[in-house]
Amino acid sequence: MQGKRGIWLKILLEQADLVPIAIQEGFNFHHAEPGYVMLTYWLPNEPCLLPASPSHQIGIGGFVMNHKREVLVVKEKCPCSCSGVWKLPTGYINKSEEIFSGAVREVKEETGIDTISWKWLLSVDEKEIQAAKWMPLDEFVSQPFYKEDHMSRKVIDICISKYDNRYNGFIAHQMTSKLDRKLSYLYYNEPEKI
Repeated sequence: MQGKRGIWLKILLEQADLVPIAIQEGFNFHHAEPGYVMLTYWLPNEPCLLPASPSHQIGIGGFVMNHKREVLVVKEKCPCSCSGVWKLPTGYINKSEEIFSGAVREVKEETGIDTISWKWLLSVDEKEIQAAKWMPLDEFVSQPFYKEDHMSRKVIDICISKYDNRYNGFIAHQMTSKLDRKLSYLYYNEPEKI
């Protein structure tokens, strides 16, 4: 083990009976995925420098507005704090999914609207969504929920500003990486026009 500071031990599902033995030997849980668990062991008698396990989810929402300044909104079935509120279609990014692609997917899953092809036929995901509709922008932003929830209101204000060309802000630039030749998006703040 000369020159080594940390050990990564991947235990497959069919070897799961080895986990208690590894834990007894000083290994710690790092993360788990379908089919395996990853354990680590830090060798030096100093603070561990191995990277922490993944711990965040990325939530996204799709802001879709038509030529009549109506916003595509949904009312969720869940008993959450936004129950009964007309809101943007939202969800979480899937593993290895781009932010933009995730937003497009969530809008299509929840409403049936394909924002890429501009086919505007509503079709509600009845498992998650109680209803979906086009709502006038003024009516949407005047809901009590958005007057009280400052973070959600700020997000919507940014979306409206972008739609009205008053905000350059965060953009997605589609590119191909030279490293893996995969199509990806580079996200960055676009500088104000000079």
